[in-house]
Amino acid sequence: MRATTTLYRPVGQAELDLIRESNWTAFPPRLPEQPIFYPVLTESYAAFIAREWNTADERSGYVGYVTRFEIDAHYLLGYEVHKVGKDAEEYWIPADTLPAFNAHIRGAIAVVAEFRGRPR
Repeated sequence: MRATTTLYRPVGQAELDLIRESNWTAFPPRLPEQPIFYPVLTESYAAFIAREWNTADERSGYVGYVTRFEIDAHYLLGYEVHKVGKDAEEYWIPADTLPAFNAHIRGAIAVVAEFRGRPR
């Protein structure tokens, strides 16, 4: 059995609906204005984004979810971890390589937290 790495991804309602449509096995393609897919290394950083950004965003349905998933650790060796804040680290996955990224997910994508906001 290959070693895996646990990653997290904050998502809004529309993205979660597409993940559900994939039977919890894949993240949907990026929109044209989203050239990079950003999975993060900690649940706390994903929760911060879901709570502070997604709940204030109409396109996210004013809801933020934290997803957790396992991916082949060997596959991630082709990408650098980017430190984007004091306790914030993420991978930058080019949108055109997302199908390959999805192919290396092991098991189901799980929702581990939910945050709700309201229009401001």
